[in-house]
Amino acid sequence: PTFSTTCARCSKNRRLREKRVISERKLTRYFVDHRRVRVVGGRGGEGGLSFHSEPRKIFGGPDGGNGGDGGHVILKADRQVKSLSAVLSVYQGFHGERGGTKNCYGANGAYLYVKVPVGTLVKEDGEVVADLTQHGEEYVAAYGGAGGKGNRFFLSNENRAPALFTPGEPGQERVLHLELKTTAHGGLVGFPNAGKSSLLRVISRAKPAVAAYPFTTLNPHVGIVHYQDYEQVAVADIPGLIKGAHQNRGLGMAFLRHIERCHFLLYVVDLSVSQPWIQLQDLKYELEQYKKGLSQRPCVVIGNKIDLAESRINLPLLKEQIDDRVIALSALTGDNLEELFLHLRELYNAYVKTEQSRGQSPVKW
Repeated sequence: PTFSTTCARCSKNRRLREKRVISERKLTRYFVDHRRVRVVGGRGGEGGLSFHSEPRKIFGGPDGGNGGDGGHVILKADRQVKSLSAVLSVYQGFHGERGGTKNCYGANGAYLYVKVPVGTLVKEDGEVVADLTQHGEEYVAAYGGAGGKGNRFFLSNENRAPALFTPGEPGQERVLHLELKTTAHGGLVGFPNAGKSSLLRVISRAKPAVAAYPFTTLNPHVGIVHYQDYEQVAVADIPGLIKGAHQNRGLGMAFLRHIERCHFLLYVVDLSVSQPWIQLQDLKYELEQYKKGLSQRPCVVIGNKIDLAESRINLPLLKEQIDDRVIALSALTGDNLEELFLHLRELYNAYVKTEQSRGQSPVKW
């Protein structure tokens, strides 16, 4: 290869490396779970004003058609969209066209679709007006205005040549607040540095940031666990909680809101610290203070870092202190991941059975 070709190839490889090592802090600007949106429906087209005229029929009468209706602005849930970052602050619907001659109606304005993630909550003046929890679910955020009437509409025996037409009506205008609550089957809940991100990386293809030094994930990640029968279980890495999160300490509510959608919980505790059962008590307390009954959902306790000597000492003590099932594993070495996969599938199957008994369709990924 020539020198220029080699340089271009090296430059491309360097850009790819820079893209792969993008930090968690840089990724936060791409994940947005709140958005204030002003939506305006399209204006209806005005009515036409014309009179029909042709040879030997000079006074053919009014033939102005009605204007077209304005287009709606519609929010549509799409599972391919993971954040509200692509949602703009203002959306204007398409306007209807003016009525034409020969009684031709103006064309209606096209619908404007705004794709939002599955799990988007739509609020107006603090009240929930829509909850988009299923792929393809739609909500009309702003209706388009009705088209105006052409002068043909006003023809009567009293007025055989009306020169009157009406303008189109303006579209509906609203200010909505979009709030994203991550939709997943299970949620990894734990304090910072318990190993949730590392665990999600080894059980799925998700790539949350991990490091050898203490830090907390800055936004939720959803990983998909694949089974041989092609069933897929979505597991969300909920950013690490801290004490007082229900009082909005730290990132508080920004973390807790993403747990509401999870149908079962996976508490991740660090077995290497003294009295690891205290972590579990604190986690359940924060969840219960945020929303009553949240800590009572089906769950399993994952004791991480079993590869450490301190963890092997604390494991039997933890089992004595709590009644929940405990799965001891190591996200670093991969020890005992099989038991987690099996129990995760049991929790998912129980969720599917419960939804079907209620006559509802379980969430599929």
